Amino acid sequence: MTSPPTRPAIRAEGLTKRFGKKQALNGVDLEAAPGTVLGVLGPNGAGKTTAVRVLSTLLRPDGGRAWMAGHDVLAAPEAVRRDLGLSGQYAAVDEKLSGRENLYLVARLYGFGRHAARRRAGQLLSDFDLEDAADLPSKTYSGGMRRRLDLAGALVARPPVVVLDEPTTGLDPRGRADTWQAVRSLVAEGTTVLLTTQYLEEADQLADAIVVIESGTVVARGSAAQLKARVGGERLSLTVAEPRHRSTATEILATLGEHLPDLDQRTGRLTVATDHGARSLEYALSRLRLAGIVVQDVGLAPPTLDDVFLSLTGRPIAPDGATASPGVAVVGGGAR
Repeated sequence: MTSPPTRPAIRAEGLTKRFGKKQALNGVDLEAAPGTVLGVLGPNGAGKTTAVRVLSTLLRPDGGRAWMAGHDVLAAPEAVRRDLGLSGQYAAVDEKLSGRENLYLVARLYGFGRHAARRRAGQLLSDFDLEDAADLPSKTYSGGMRRRLDLAGALVARPPVVVLDEPTTGLDPRGRADTWQAVRSLVAEGTTVLLTTQYLEEADQLADAIVVIESGTVVARGSAAQLKARVGGERLSLTVAEPRHRSTATEILATLGEHLPDLDQRTGRLTVATDHGARSLEYALSRLRLAGIVVQDVGLAPPTLDDVFLSLTGRPIAPDGATASPGVAVVGGGAR
């Protein structure tokens, strides 16, 4: 006997929303299976946070429908809120209260009894490695600790669906790594996560499926591997020993593919897309050697999500999360 199909934990069909003359959402479709991470990726102003506000019942769409944890966000907003955990872009903690007091307060607001609220707060403090600072005012917490406390607050009622709106913005590498581990733990327990992010690496690390939004419209969807396959080829990158040889090296690398090489002005590293992998590497090194150019280091790698975004929109992602102007070569960075 065939099992019935699993109902999506998150589903949106044709969401639209306009603010004055700005079309923030223009027919956005989203879907996430239970126990998975759906990454929503896009530049500043793409519509990601607007979509989150609609899905979490904080904003009414102009058109379309959406369901969270099986509940219609328009017809049953209270049921959605009951089964949804939300962690916004900025940690929503009371700085005058300790971590324990913050979580106790949230638990009481959810209807927990005093004893159950204390027990749940203690469990979450342990789960998020906050026990040592549990009774200190949260204003003394680092950015990563405040973010973990905020995420713990979103999980007090053990919701089946959690929405994380740019959860690691502004965190240092340690805080970001801690948050990533917390997300992985959630999914391992069966929680479904909707993650918006300004970091391409974050989507690559965490998301089972990725939706790329540009100007309120979904321009691509799929796993990280599927999106990278759309770009095709590999990325050959190298650094020459002498800066004066970069222009000649650029001319040689330009013969390997359809696009001109990108130059990272900070590191001097040249990168070019090629469909011929190791053969292109051998050819480039041979040409550079004949030209008397010493190569300091060289590598061959599959395309990144940065490459995907550039291919889809014609614009790279700037390191600060903004979208760079067309024609500006940028290596690395993230999208908001």
